Amino acid sequence: MKLHLLPAHSLLALLGRGEVSAEEVVSSFLHRVEEVEGDLNAFITLFSQDSLTQAREVDKLRAKGERVGRLAGVPIAIKDNICVQGKRMTCGSRMLSNFVPPYDATVVRRLKEEGAIIIGKTNMDEFAMGSSNENSFFGPVKNPFDSQRVSGGSSGGSAAAVSAGEAPMALGSDTGGSVRLPASFCGVVGLKPTYGLVSRFGLVAFASSLDQIGVLTRDVEDCALLLEVIAGYDPQDSTSIDQHLPDLVLEMKKGIKGLRVGLPEEYFSPEVDPQVKEAVLRAVNQLTLEGVEVERVNLPHTTSAIATYYIIADAEASSNLARYDGARYGYRAQGTRVLLDMYSRTRNEGFGDEVKRRIMLGTYVLSSGYYDAYYLQAQKARTLIRKDFEEAFCRCDLLVTPTSPTPAFKLGEKMDDPLLMYLSDSFTVPANLAGLPSLSIPCGMTREGLPIGMQIIGPPLGESQILGLASIYEQVASKGRDGL
Repeated sequence: MKLHLLPAHSLLALLGRGEVSAEEVVSSFLHRVEEVEGDLNAFITLFSQDSLTQAREVDKLRAKGERVGRLAGVPIAIKDNICVQGKRMTCGSRMLSNFVPPYDATVVRRLKEEGAIIIGKTNMDEFAMGSSNENSFFGPVKNPFDSQRVSGGSSGGSAAAVSAGEAPMALGSDTGGSVRLPASFCGVVGLKPTYGLVSRFGLVAFASSLDQIGVLTRDVEDCALLLEVIAGYDPQDSTSIDQHLPDLVLEMKKGIKGLRVGLPEEYFSPEVDPQVKEAVLRAVNQLTLEGVEVERVNLPHTTSAIATYYIIADAEASSNLARYDGARYGYRAQGTRVLLDMYSRTRNEGFGDEVKRRIMLGTYVLSSGYYDAYYLQAQKARTLIRKDFEEAFCRCDLLVTPTSPTPAFKLGEKMDDPLLMYLSDSFTVPANLAGLPSLSIPCGMTREGLPIGMQIIGPPLGESQILGLASIYEQVASKGRDGL
């Protein structure tokens, strides 16, 4: 039995029946990492011995008949901008290449309390700034379906690890699509929750009004299970919402007959790759056979989303990254005697080109004389984008769109054209600007054998409806594959 190919809920069933041990499960995934990691570069740091030790402890508890957590014995990978106590956290940057957090992020603490075994920290675009995972100080993450193509960013390491069987589930962060885009490119399920539903305590800040920790899994049931574990109010996060979360695994199994789904016209423009458009519309047609009602809707301010996002995100990044100056922690330039010289050289040597670009853009739009012209206007545009969604959700329950205008592109293809790279996020950033939950699920393959992702967007706290629709589609698609 190839354990590394199984989703977490199947592994938990085997563990519960005593058919496999936690040590066998972890060993299977570590062996898989050894097999494929040289081609993928999905991990920055691997915790092989620690994870095996934790697995043996779980096995001892089970053998004694003691209570174990909901994820006991299941390996999980953590994006390297989320704190794990005593383990190096780099954010994919030279600036933090030797930083060791003294505490756990809230999501990590909750995972540990439920017995999950953290097997390593995954590669990412530096400080989560990128759409391709080519901006990491530790090298690019490659796509498991084609090593000449990108994995998507910035959570590309987490998505690639789950896709390639290096971990059954992983955490990422999503500021403008950084969970959903790599999920689409790597053929896995990726969910960005409602803003505030999952604590960000222990997540390194990029753009604080947009950042959200999300999940990447092999199937929808695992997605619901993992979200249940990490979600919930946290007084250590001032943006956390005190909202009871229903049993998502149970809720998603309810029927969807009569569910109203909107197709935004702006997400099916001529610029969308024909194969992507065809796959998503085919998936929608399959859902109509299950009782879903479909209608066309408009989100007229979608065309302003990219410009709005890159003004707001870069402005917040400029402020958040001011703390990395070499004075307190992280990288410090050597051989400097003057304080300002130390600051300048540290930031110049410690940050990569994309991070520097965004810091400069953010500082510019916040500067005297330009704040009203750029940042204030962007906030007004953000309000209009949010109102578009509010009006759409008066007519329908959920929205369905492509996750990305294209499938995974080739390594280096867009690195010299930042604007072209930024357009990869055209369909994901609006949900961040509006604080909405959004999920990407595989819905087909291109003729070249590359995954295509379908995005489901819901109203605030609409996770159970999103997961329900995704679960039904997953079942329908699976039947279709089985019938071939």
